[in-house]
Amino acid sequence: MAQPAGDIARPGPADILKLLAPYPGRAAMATRIALICALTAFVTSAYGTPEAAISAYVVFFLNRPDRVLSVVLGSALLVLVSLIIAVVMVVAMFALDDPMWRVACIAILSFGLLFVTSASKLRPVGAIIAMIVGFALDELGSVPFGEVATRALLYAWLMVAIPIGVSIGVNLLIAPSPRKLAGRALAKRLRLTAQSLVEPEATANALSACLREGDAEIGTWLKLSVVDGSSVRADVAPLRQAVSSTLALLVAADLAAREPSARLPASFATPIAATLENMARMLEAGGYPADIELSLPGTADLTPLARIVVEDLQDAITRFAVVEAEAQPQAQREASTTQPPAGKRGGFFLPDAFSNPDHVRYALKTTVAAMFCYLLYSQINWPGIHTCFITVYMVSLGTTAETVEKMTLRIAGCLVGAVLGIAAIVFVTPVLTSVAGLMTLVLIGAWLSAWIAFGSPRIAYAGFQIALVFFMCVLQGAAPGYDLTLARDRTIGILIGNVVVYLVFTRVWPVTVAARVDSGLATLRQQWARLAALPDAVTRRAQAASVMAQCGALEQDLALMHYEPSWVRPDAQWIAERRAALARLDALEGPMFLLAERRPGDAMVERWLKRVVDEPEHDAALPIASSAALPETTADDDTRIALHHLGDARLTQLEHAALNDAAKGLATHAPA
Repeated sequence: MAQPAGDIARPGPADILKLLAPYPGRAAMATRIALICALTAFVTSAYGTPEAAISAYVVFFLNRPDRVLSVVLGSALLVLVSLIIAVVMVVAMFALDDPMWRVACIAILSFGLLFVTSASKLRPVGAIIAMIVGFALDELGSVPFGEVATRALLYAWLMVAIPIGVSIGVNLLIAPSPRKLAGRALAKRLRLTAQSLVEPEATANALSACLREGDAEIGTWLKLSVVDGSSVRADVAPLRQAVSSTLALLVAADLAAREPSARLPASFATPIAATLENMARMLEAGGYPADIELSLPGTADLTPLARIVVEDLQDAITRFAVVEAEAQPQAQREASTTQPPAGKRGGFFLPDAFSNPDHVRYALKTTVAAMFCYLLYSQINWPGIHTCFITVYMVSLGTTAETVEKMTLRIAGCLVGAVLGIAAIVFVTPVLTSVAGLMTLVLIGAWLSAWIAFGSPRIAYAGFQIALVFFMCVLQGAAPGYDLTLARDRTIGILIGNVVVYLVFTRVWPVTVAARVDSGLATLRQQWARLAALPDAVTRRAQAASVMAQCGALEQDLALMHYEPSWVRPDAQWIAERRAALARLDALEGPMFLLAERRPGDAMVERWLKRVVDEPEHDAALPIASSAALPETTADDDTRIALHHLGDARLTQLEHAALNDAAKGLATHAPA
């Protein structure tokens, strides 16, 4: 079974060590980020541009695992930032000389830009945009007259343009191609499947986590591989079929890992694992397996569930990259009937941009928090803590839980980064004699931060904060800096910004993730009901991968609820009910998918989905083996009945566990 949702976001010391463990590509990503940061520090030092620390920090937002998306993202951000700076410059011409108008313009610009970030497709890059806006507005309010304001805003543009230029150059030279990353991801899935057949209990959690990743990222890499020429168009269809086949392999392996009666003897597991390992090597070498042959013993002596595992594995392996002639047109027809019209999905703004008040409230809350910090350090004449103003934009998110979680990780990262930065100033900076030494120091700090930031999302924000505070400490100008007061003030400012955001986002219009959980559960049930009836395997598997990824996102949302204050978080019974419904959906994923693969539209899927929301006693009288009375007597009836039994048994087990927990709760709270 998957890890309980409520425990996902509570990593202990052992979990943190696992989250820091290496995986393929992590060291390369950290090294690339560190190199770009070091080169950015060199350029800013050579030209003497201010705020070199923020320039180095921007690098963390500009880069993605593949070179194409990194270059495209950097180029798009440069254009967007140029437009934003131009708008701010026009405002500065009219509002700079009047302090009241200047503060009003800062607030209005902040609100407008934050609203657009929240209510449009800019949301994925909202953090970097918010940081740039915050810096530009900060500069606008701290200069005495027009010429200096113009120069300050040009420096704000250079602050972003320099890391973008360096990032594009480095990515074009050493970043991996999308095709290589797609092959690596598929090879990882094949190796995990092979390992699970030999060590099913040890790989159960890894299989569940892999299924929760979905296929979207691999699909994006395949599209981008045509753009940069690392794949020819003729290879895309077989590779998409390979992605579909790996999902079938993972689900079959997950069934064997979860159910002892579905595990394979060595006579089956060994040749299948060896074949999968050979296929993984082909994918890593840049090709893809074709015409795979797999000879296995007879399955007459296997249990029905074990027979399902063998059949699915053998079919997925032998037809791993085989594209059916009718598959693509059929997939397009099915997709058009199950997805909303293109007109509703297109456009710059989100569908609820002007109807959901949360977008306005988010922009207003963030602006209020930022303006409080701006007025705070302005009125007490402590410009060294101006980082509190920028921090507000970086840590604010749509929901209270996400904001508090991000704040918790950032405070931890802030303290770690401050320790590393101050230690570097005291023990390392005094012995530096050239910009090369400063680049080496930045390289080391950036590599450590990137190792955390580009690992698990559960600790990624801590890595971002470590990088920011470390750069703020060691990058104090064009040469190595020794000012501990500057490092102290910047760290204090970051902590103040985090506290202000916490107070505002938990007290003013707090937004819980509860609504997102309810709508997500309803959507999951609808999508499973639709995809279980799809006749086309490619479309069905693609949508199943998406639904499984959405289930993982809901698990994360439920886990985030423990970050919400008691006056925001729903009561314990509400959380327990949603957690139970999600656990039932998780338990049914394998049986529903395997049943849809054999008989799309089986009525048992609908009955299971009804039991997800109904009380256990509503279905107590339903016969578990009701499918045995169906009139068909084909050869696959025993496997169908086995899947029916499996789904019923998993649901019954969860329902009994829920009743026992309820009984224990009543006994615990009963009056003496």
